[in-house]
Amino acid sequence: MRLLMMLLVLVGGCLRARAQAQTNASSQVRTLSLQDCIQMALRHNLDLQIDRYNPQIALFTLKAAYGAYDPVFSLSGQHDHTESGPVLFGTNFIGGSLSDDDRFSTSLKGTSPVGTTYSLAGNVIDTEQQSGFSPTLSSAQGAASFTASQPLLKNFWIDSTRLNIKVSKNRVKYSEQGLKQAIMNTVTAVEQAYYDLIYDRQNVMVQEKAVELATQLVVENKKRVEVGALAPLDEQQAEAQAASTEATLIAAKSALAVQEHLVKQIITDQYAEWVNTRLEPSGTLAAPRQFFNLQDSWSKGLALRPDLLQAKLDVEQQGIQLKFSYNQLFPELDVFGTYGYNGSGGVYSGAFYDIQQMNRPAYTFGGLITIPLGNTTARNNYKSGKVTLQQLVLTLKKLEQTIMVAIDNDIKLAESNFKQVAATRTAREYAGAALDAEQKKLESGKSTTYTVLQMQRDLTTARGNEIQALDNYNKALVQLSLDEGTTLQRLNINVEVK
Repeated sequence: MRLLMMLLVLVGGCLRARAQAQTNASSQVRTLSLQDCIQMALRHNLDLQIDRYNPQIALFTLKAAYGAYDPVFSLSGQHDHTESGPVLFGTNFIGGSLSDDDRFSTSLKGTSPVGTTYSLAGNVIDTEQQSGFSPTLSSAQGAASFTASQPLLKNFWIDSTRLNIKVSKNRVKYSEQGLKQAIMNTVTAVEQAYYDLIYDRQNVMVQEKAVELATQLVVENKKRVEVGALAPLDEQQAEAQAASTEATLIAAKSALAVQEHLVKQIITDQYAEWVNTRLEPSGTLAAPRQFFNLQDSWSKGLALRPDLLQAKLDVEQQGIQLKFSYNQLFPELDVFGTYGYNGSGGVYSGAFYDIQQMNRPAYTFGGLITIPLGNTTARNNYKSGKVTLQQLVLTLKKLEQTIMVAIDNDIKLAESNFKQVAATRTAREYAGAALDAEQKKLESGKSTTYTVLQMQRDLTTARGNEIQALDNYNKALVQLSLDEGTTLQRLNINVEVK
C-alpha cells in the first residue's frame, strides 16, 4: 500500500510536469502591470464601448430638438379646368362656359425661439374664361404677405419646443456623468480583479509549498519506518496529508484560471485571441499605510460622485418640467397680424407689377384669447409635477446618506483590513517558526507526525490568510476611492466628452 502511494505521487508529479510542458508549448505568457490592464480596458472593454455612445445619442437628440426652429419652405402649383354645357332657358339657348385656372403659391413658415410663429407667403392665379359666344377673358391676381402670431400668456416663457431643448441639454449632462460612472466602475473592476489575480497566483505558490512540505514529510517518514524509528500509521498520515494538499493545489489552479478569464473579459474585446495566453501580473500585494479623514471623504463623495450629480440633474429636469406645467395653467392670449400687398392684371406680369409697386396694401391685426373651462388636465399635471419634484429631492437626500454610510463603512473596513495584514503576517511568522521547531522535535523523536502535519496545515493557512488580507486591503482602498468619486483623479484619467 505504501509503495503504491509513493508510485502514485511520483506518477502524478510526472504527469503534472508533462502537462505543464504541453501548456507552455501551446500558450504564451503575457506580463501585465495594473496600469497596462487599465489602459487596455479603457480602449477595449465592451461595456465602455457601449456606454460611449450614450453622450453621442443625447447630443443628437438635443440637435434634433433644435430642428423645431427650422423654417419650412413649400411651393405648389395646380391647374383647374371647368366646362359647362348650354342651358335651355324658355325658347332660348344660353351658351356654355369654359374656365381654366393656373394657381401657384409659395410660403416660408417657422417658429422663433421666443415662441413667435411666422409665415411669409405669396400666391398668384391666372384665369382664362369663356362664356357662350363671348370672347375669352384673361385675368391674373396675386398677393404677398407676412403673418406673425405671438403668445403672451400660455407658451410665452416656455413651450413644448423650449421644454424639449432644456430637457435634452439636461440629458446630455446626465449621459456625460453616466459615462464617467461607467469608466470608474470599469477601472475599479480592473483593479480589484488584478489584485485577486495576484492573490490567486500567490495562493497557488502557497499550496505548492504545502505540497512540497507534505511530500518531503512522506519521504522522511518512509525512511524512519524502514529503520523502525516510526510506526507505519505515521507514514499513512503523511501520505493522506500529501493527497489532501494536492487536491487543494488543483482547486487553487482552477481558481487562478477562472480569475485570468475574468481579467481577460474586462480588458479585451477579442477574447478568442487571448484564450491561450496566460496572464502574469507584474505587480505585488503591498500594504501602504493610509490615513483617513471621514469628513474629507464625505466632502469628496458629495461633490464628485457621478451618480449623485445625475440625481441632481434629475431634480433639475423635473424643475424644468414643472415650469412648463405651470405655464400651461394660463389661458392662451395671442396677438397676431398680417401685412401684405395685392396685385392684379391681365397676365402674370401685371399682377407681379402691382405687388412690386406696393400701392395696394392689405393688413390685419387682432388678438385671440382661449380659456379652457376647468383646465383639469393642466392643473393636475402641475400638482403631479410638484409631488414628483418633492419625491426626487428626497431621493437625492437618501442617496447622499447612502454615500456617507458607504464611505464610513469603507474607511472602517480599510482600517480593519490593514490591522489584519499586520496580524496575519505575525501569525505566519509564528507558524513558520513553530513548524521548524516541531520538525526538529520529530527528528529527535520528541514529537509526532500528527503534530507536524497540524503545524504544516497551520502554516499554509497562515500564509493564505496573509495574502488574503493584503488582497482585501487593496480592494478596500479601491472601493473607498470609487465611493468617494476620486477614482479618475487618483489614476490621472482625464475624461473629455466631445
